[in-house]
Amino acid sequence: MDQKRVLWQDQFGISLADGQFGVALAGNPNVGKSTIFNALTGLHQHTGNWPGKTVDNAQGGFQYQQHSFLLVDLPGTYSLLAHTVEEQIARDFLCFANPDVTVVVLDATCLERNLNLALQVFEITPKVIVCLNLMDEAQKKRLMIDVPSLERELGVPVVASAARQGEGLTELQEKILQVATGSLQTNPRQIVYSSEVEKAVKYLLPLVGSLANNALSPRWLALRLLDGDRSFLDSLTNYLGVNQGWEGARCAQ
Repeated sequence: MDQKRVLWQDQFGISLADGQFGVALAGNPNVGKSTIFNALTGLHQHTGNWPGKTVDNAQGGFQYQQHSFLLVDLPGTYSLLAHTVEEQIARDFLCFANPDVTVVVLDATCLERNLNLALQVFEITPKVIVCLNLMDEAQKKRLMIDVPSLERELGVPVVASAARQGEGLTELQEKILQVATGSLQTNPRQIVYSSEVEKAVKYLLPLVGSLANNALSPRWLALRLLDGDRSFLDSLTNYLGVNQGWEGARCAQ
């Protein structure tokens, strides 16, 4: 925990208290993330900017079942394949801050579009909860969602909520506690790519595994190397200082 606290403070400007669980809140724009954030943290909030960026950094604490949590509201983003500053911030925090739990908020009225981000987060970390928000709006549109079946398909807890009415928030806190403490184990669904991509990933895994140093998902790193994502390589240099190693692994493909 001490190393994580130092990393959060030095790289992200976030003060994580001793013994406090760090929770990331991710999602597309306009899915109700801010409503959930405000409902959980109340007056215990702090707003500033991400280090070196003009993008807002909102963080707040809450207590549940005698445990302390720090909730970090990541910028709204449609993808972690970073093309904007907001996407880069969200990607880098999930990759390098290694939050104890990541809550991905989805809009229940347009689930198919929102699931893209959730599947990308699954590739980075298994410690994920899906919060299916705006269920009240889905009901108005006569949309029926089989939440238990969705949970089985995704391999992570799915909490149905209508945050503006305060519905589902207690269940969300309970799931956050269970995932953070390890009492609930998740098995997120992984995307299987074309045989060519999977063959290349398999080749790269031994090369990136030692460089990941158990801190990052080797599969995620291999996929990003195949993308040739320069912004991600720059972030690796910044956070891990392993530029030469990553360049070598990339060239080896």
